[in-house]
Formats: sequence, structure tokens, C-alpha cells
Amino acid sequence: MSGFDRSRAARGVSGEPGQSPPPRRLFVKSYGCQMNVYDAQRMADVLAPEGYAGTALVEEADLVILNTCHIRERAAEKVFSELGKLRAVKAARASAGRETKIIVAGCVAQAEGEEIFRRQKAVDVVVGPQSYHRLPELLRRAGTSREVLATDFPAESKFDHLAAPSPHQICKRGVSAFVTVQEGCDKFCTFCVVPYTRGAEASRPVEGIVTEVEMLAAAGVREVSLIGQNVNSYHGRTPEGAFASLASLISRIAEVPGIARIRYTTSHPGDMDASLIQAHRDQARLMPFLHLPVQSGSDKILAAMNRGHARAGYLALIAEIRGARPDIALSSDFIVGFPGESEEDFAATLDLVEKVGFANAFSFKYSPRAGTPAAELRDQIPESVKSERLARLQTLLDQQRRTFNRKMAGRTLDVLIEKPGLHAGQIAGKSPYLQPVQIEGSLDRIGEIVRAEIVSAGANSLFGRLLPDRAAREAPR
Repeated sequence: MSGFDRSRAARGVSGEPGQSPPPRRLFVKSYGCQMNVYDAQRMADVLAPEGYAGTALVEEADLVILNTCHIRERAAEKVFSELGKLRAVKAARASAGRETKIIVAGCVAQAEGEEIFRRQKAVDVVVGPQSYHRLPELLRRAGTSREVLATDFPAESKFDHLAAPSPHQICKRGVSAFVTVQEGCDKFCTFCVVPYTRGAEASRPVEGIVTEVEMLAAAGVREVSLIGQNVNSYHGRTPEGAFASLASLISRIAEVPGIARIRYTTSHPGDMDASLIQAHRDQARLMPFLHLPVQSGSDKILAAMNRGHARAGYLALIAEIRGARPDIALSSDFIVGFPGESEEDFAATLDLVEKVGFANAFSFKYSPRAGTPAAELRDQIPESVKSERLARLQTLLDQQRRTFNRKMAGRTLDVLIEKPGLHAGQIAGKSPYLQPVQIEGSLDRIGEIVRAEIVSAGANSLFGRLLPDRAAREAPR
């Protein structure tokens, strides 16, 4: 398959049984963030009424979508590499008399639209993340025009135009689902392309989100993760015309029958308000896990990044959150080697990590993004220095993750069973703290919240023993 990840390719992509004529085949590869996973599912929903059903084999696909992400290093070049492989697949199918359309969607499409057409003639449609609800129309236009480009920021929200997925499509996604509640960002961190590729902050109305969650719950979803580029800035309209906070949205979703667990990501420290902190204390269905990116422990670097918060404020916020929910598991993002970062600045990051103690974290070397202010800064850090610092940081973060996991041994946790386990006879799920858990058990427990005694902690998973049946708590305190 020339490097394509077949296991992820058709995730959430399905057609209705009994369609006539036979469905056309759709292959989706999604890169990057959780919002792209959600967007890929919704693109499949949009195309299902057009007769497209999923395939895990790119060679079978009548339509191929690359749903791209611009966050990671050399993201655009990776997309062009994949497009080179797809061009060969398209040519081989054409020689057999079968047509293939190729769509590039997502943030690389938004940023590199004209360049994609210039460098890869096999592409038929380029569509940004705000316009994928127009895919049927764009495909029709592609039948008469060689290049179809849709990378504007439309005035209307795409969510006003997306058809609801069928129960059959939802069931394919399992017992845990993402729901986008907010998009875009107004923070303009100097290293970040999101404001340029996803646009300004925009929040979905409360009732539209609740309706989607109700449909998910009716199809067997037990856990929803509310996602957005800056999700805790959520300010969606209520039916009465007021603006709801993320805390009030969580409270509303907690009332939906069948929803046992609620999570949210990704947050900004500047938007972590008192009502959201109180929700972690008071809302039983809100899981005790928080991803709160800090990026650096140095005030000098935070200012250069235009993060809008300082080291002391972040530490005070963490103390307040832990005061409300002492057992909360904390996760974060870190960038090392930002332009101008001294050894003293990096030491401040290590010190912050030591002071907080993270259950999990994501860390990366800084890499310039064209069009962002940081790409023009002087004092770019040598690659060798960035690599050495990243190794030191990841060693510390890995130690903290392993320590947090080991502390689970001997505890009883409620585990939402999501899928078969790694080996025959095992089932797998997530703890309240978002840890993978492997348990000996029957597949008919998928979708249940079971009580398990944690026996041991491995490098990436917990291993548990299923306890005798009794009413499992929906959200342990």
C-alpha cells in the first residue's frame, strides 16, 4: 500500500446497506489532531448520501481524500510524497478503465492550495477545513473543471449545512466519540499556523451540539470528547440567545441519557475560568483528566511565543485545579528550542515539569512554519541543541508518566470497555485518567463500564483483573 495506514484509512467511513447502484468506494487518510479525525468522519457522512462507502484499500477507491494537518514538521512535504504515490495508483486504475478522484483537504490544503495544484496535477479538488460540507458540489464541479479550489472562509458555518450521520455510520465509530464544539483561534501564538488555516474562533450553538450528542448516545456511544483548537474559550449560543460557557455546555451534555463520560481538549491556560474548574469538582461525568498546554517554563520564551500567560500564573492555576479535583491527571504540550531559548530558559522548563508532575505530555522540537512570526526571528537554535534538549525533557516526562501509571497498581478503577484487547481473551478500554487498560474478559462487555483491580502497569498500558459484577460507578471520585 506504499505506506498508507490501512487501519486508520477507512475509520468512520461507511455506506448504507442495500444501496443501488453499488456504492462507489471512498478511502480517507487523516493526519494530525483529533479535530481532523472528527472532520474525516463528517466528510464521510457528507459523501454517504452521494453513494460512497468506505474501503481500506486505496487501490479500490473511486475517491481518495487526504485530510491534512499543518502542525507537524515538514507537513506539506509529507503530503506531496503521499500524492506522488496516489498519482501512480490513479494512473494504474485509469489504465484499467476506472476513474479516481483525489481530494486534498484540511490545513495543508488551506495553506498551500495553489501550490498543490502546481506541484501535483493528479489532484482534482483542494478544500479547506471550513468548506468540506461542500464536497458533493465540489466533486460535481470537478467533473467539468480540472482544478477546483475552495479555501475561503465562508460567512456561514459548515455545521449549519452538515447532514446528520445515520445510526449505521455512528455505530461503526465505537463507544467513544469526538464532537467538535469550537474551531479556530484568536491567540496568534508566534509559532502556530492555526489562526491562518482554521480562522478566527467560532463556537457551535448549544442545541446543535446536544442534538449530535443525543444521536451518538442513541447509537451506543458512552463517552464524548468535546474538541476545539481552543475549546475552553467556547461561547456558543443558547436557544434563548445568551452565550454558554464550556462548563455550562458540559452540564447540559451530562443530562443526555446514556452519556457516562465527558472529556474536552485542547485548552489554553488563559481561558481556564472558575466555572470550568468548579465543573471538575462538581460534575461526576467530567473525567479527571486535563490537557493544558504550557509550551515553556521560561517567561522570556512564553512572551516571545505570545502565549498570553506566565510561568507563575500557570503554576497557580494548576494549584487551583488540583484544589478542586486532587486526583486529576494533567497533560501538556512543550516546544523546545524556540528561537532565543538559552540553557537557562530550558532549565526553567525542566523545573516547571518537576514542580507540576504530569501524567502524560507531548513534546516537540521547534520547527519554523512559513508565514508565522517566529519563522522570521533571529537566534534560531541549532538542530543538535534542540535534539539534545528534547531528549532530556522526554526522559523526565517519561519518568513522570511511568510513576503516575505505577501508582494505579492495587487500585480499583472503572474502565470503559471499547474494543478487543491486544491478545485473544482480552478486552481493552480507558481508565478515568485516559490510560489504556487491558483486562481478561468477554467481548460482550464492550460498551460497559466495568470495575477492575489494576494488577500492574506496563510502558503504555495498565493491566487489570475484572471484579465480580455489581453496579459500576459512572465516574469514580
